[in-house]
Amino acid sequence: MHGAFSLDSLWGAALRPHLDALAALRIAVFRDWPYLYDGDVAYEREYLEAYACSPRSVVVLARDGEAVVGASTGLPLAEDGAEFQAPWRARGIDPATVFYCGESVLLPAYRGRGIGHAFFDAREAHARALGGFAWCAFAAVDRDEGDPRRPPGHRGNEAFWGKRGYVRQPGMTMQLHWNEVGVGEVAHPLTFWMRPLEAAA
Repeated sequence: MHGAFSLDSLWGAALRPHLDALAALRIAVFRDWPYLYDGDVAYEREYLEAYACSPRSVVVLARDGEAVVGASTGLPLAEDGAEFQAPWRARGIDPATVFYCGESVLLPAYRGRGIGHAFFDAREAHARALGGFAWCAFAAVDRDEGDPRRPPGHRGNEAFWGKRGYVRQPGMTMQLHWNEVGVGEVAHPLTFWMRPLEAAA
């Protein structure tokens, strides 16, 4: 039986001691469906360094004792890459009004315990505290329903995201490249989901 977990929101330089643990966690979780990511530690450290360099980013860590078992990231969309901002500009939405929820990764043994909701709560609260954002959003990879690599009985997160108030935005899609297990580097379409960010009560 796993012990009680703790959640901590960190940003900026406070992230640096945790970058290796975060990189290992992302590589482990994203290797599974639907991302099938053949991870690289050097790339991961470079990717996560952007969060450590941003005073407005947030990384929510889930820990069991000292072990990092989950993490969730977010930062202002205007501080992310041009490929992330382009679908918003095409829609006529200023990226400066969007807080981007990067990803949530959680080891399988800790799923189903409310941590996913806590991750969204913490990131949305961080965005409200920063102020100036009208939207929260994230992007999810698009996979063919008939892909033979889909695990039998796999249930996606779409219902969970919908309950959180996020709505998929067909046409707001970007292409990201990563190494896929057994395939090599390929382009993957990711479509944005968004919700209005209400002001703090």
